[in-house]
Amino acid sequence: MSEARIGVGGGRARPLGKRKVNLTAKVSEGLRNAIASGAVAIGEKLPSEASLTAEYKVSRTVVREAIALLRADGLVESRQGSGLYVVSHGAIAAPIFPAVDQSRISSMIEFLELRAAVEIEAAGLASQRRSPAQEEAIFEGCEAIEATIEAGGATAEADFSLHLKIADATNNVRFREFLEMVGTKLIPRRALQDGQVENTPSHYLEQIQKEHRTIAEAISRRDETKARDAMRGHLQGSRDRYRQLLRGA
Repeated sequence: MSEARIGVGGGRARPLGKRKVNLTAKVSEGLRNAIASGAVAIGEKLPSEASLTAEYKVSRTVVREAIALLRADGLVESRQGSGLYVVSHGAIAAPIFPAVDQSRISSMIEFLELRAAVEIEAAGLASQRRSPAQEEAIFEGCEAIEATIEAGGATAEADFSLHLKIADATNNVRFREFLEMVGTKLIPRRALQDGQVENTPSHYLEQIQKEHRTIAEAISRRDETKARDAMRGHLQGSRDRYRQLLRGA
């Protein structure tokens, strides 16, 4: 039996299998672009299958296959009973730091995993316990990072300060004590460029700042689930970026 074909509007028939692959690629590429641009930030939930089916005018099967491609590349993950969430923006356009010792990168990945165990909880508690003054301090921390990026300065200190402000908003001093014990090596780019002038690509700084803003806004709205998800996405996104760097090394 010959291969099934579909013709549209009397036009030239196309193989069904090829058409399906093209639609899957179209949906996958559209979602990748939305994730890479920050339209769907790390920690945010993807639209439902039904919404994507309507938006792209494709079948649920095509949507599921497109999402499977994103999941295989580590861009999204499924959370039982909740849906699909963005956990990484994928490969960045250029190396974060060229020629960095692999053992140091591995150490930073380990620190990021340890931070996740502490800071996801901190973000959740901060969303429920923060005072108006602490909320303002977190947004001021975000603004300080953005001002430093705009001025072309080193951002590690301002980044560390923001995470301390989130820890303070838990109103449990042990969170701040933990972060201070780790010190500024809590910020991977600072640790990897130890003893050197910070020279981090602007596209990388802009990406992590979008993630900071997502965390701050969730804490401000007292949305505990979103605050935890945003911090998880931020730290897992950083971990994935350094894993890509390690593979490249």
